[in-house]
Amino acid sequence: MINLEEIKEQEIDLDKVYDYAEFPDKVSGRCDNCNSAYFKSFVKGGVFLRECRQCGMKESI
Repeated sequence: MINLEEIKEQEIDLDKVYDYAEFPDKVSGRCDNCNSAYFKSFVKGGVFLRECRQCGMKESI
């Protein structure tokens, strides 16, 4: 299991869906990768996802 300190030091993998419970936002309501506040939300496979409109980082909420 990767802890929050390790994810901050690593480059964020945009193909992976991160779990919000394990990796909450560094700044509330902002993308951890590009600091954008613009997201699109959708349900895929019964999971609510949030995707950054600028860089494409995905989180399950």
